[in-house]
Amino acid sequence: MKREIIQTADGSTTIHLPEWNESYHSKNGAIQEAYHVFIKSGLSLFEGKPISILEIGFGTGLNAFITHLEAKKRNQTIDYVGVEAHPVILEEVLQMNYVTELAAEMELSFFEKMHACIWGNKIMISPTFSLIKRKQFFEDIDDEDAFDLIYFDAFGFRVQPELWSIEIFKKMYKAMKSGGILVTYACRTSIKNAMLEAGFSIEKLPGAPGKREMLRAKKK
Repeated sequence: MKREIIQTADGSTTIHLPEWNESYHSKNGAIQEAYHVFIKSGLSLFEGKPISILEIGFGTGLNAFITHLEAKKRNQTIDYVGVEAHPVILEEVLQMNYVTELAAEMELSFFEKMHACIWGNKIMISPTFSLIKRKQFFEDIDDEDAFDLIYFDAFGFRVQPELWSIEIFKKMYKAMKSGGILVTYACRTSIKNAMLEAGFSIEKLPGAPGKREMLRAKKK
């Protein structure tokens, strides 16, 4: 499948798949979306606490990188697990402009180490940030009571509806600790219903630029 590097509305880059007319991040702003959905609506709820995070769709590493930057500001310890069935190749990673767009040149080594580390191995990327990248299909996730926060950043329902099923959200529910939070950019009725069927309580929140609403779910 053809893949293109494109610039989004806030100046940050993403990978676009023309055949699907789908991108790894919002064309309205990759960095803006990451901050709005995953930091403001997710990570900020755990300020001052050491937490474990599961990312569904590691992709370009943008969400992990921004999480590291924010956790460093807050002196917060993060154990991060990123799941990706089809890893982005290094050639594409090197075309992402996140380090410069975030004015984080001092953290370039972190970004490079994050992508260079071996899949399946837990490593300490920094004194307060551990990372495990798992090459895994989402339906094979079998963690239990392991995560405080889930970043659900799969490709959209329009192109991969199977990733937004009741079965997948049941796996997410099982993987979370009691009181855990799941955040996602999506707010389709069928997704909301799948979350409810899996056992979550949910709330609609204002969406990132270009989207009216997003969803935040909580394990009861």
